[in-house]
Amino acid sequence: MSKKIITTEHAPAAIGPYSQAVATEQFVFTSGQLPIDPATGKIPEGSIEDKAHIVFKNLEAIARKAGSSLANAVKTTVYLSDINDFAAVNKVYDQYFEEPFPARSAFQVAALPLGSQIEVEAIFQIK
Repeated sequence: MSKKIITTEHAPAAIGPYSQAVATEQFVFTSGQLPIDPATGKIPEGSIEDKAHIVFKNLEAIARKAGSSLANAVKTTVYLSDINDFAAVNKVYDQYFEEPFPARSAFQVAALPLGSQIEVEAIFQIK
């Protein structure tokens, strides 16, 4: 199985020794996306909803660069620093994904990189 590194300037650059995403013949596996504005390289101020929008736009940019789309998501994992943000993030999530919805896991974690409140990773099918 061959793999291809996916990189786009429309999503934040990796902040460590990892790739934005890796594609195989059938799937794209993203690294966790923080609410980093790719233009500034920083997490902007704002609500959890504002930050969730940034995360999903970053995932969308990576999927598009790999020849896929959010419509082809088969699995997402949502990490939250506060599980009480789940309902607010779920409302934003619903604006980016449609039926048939991808499988999803959501967890509260002790901490996320850069003090983020949210991180999301995804697996997309390449069609």
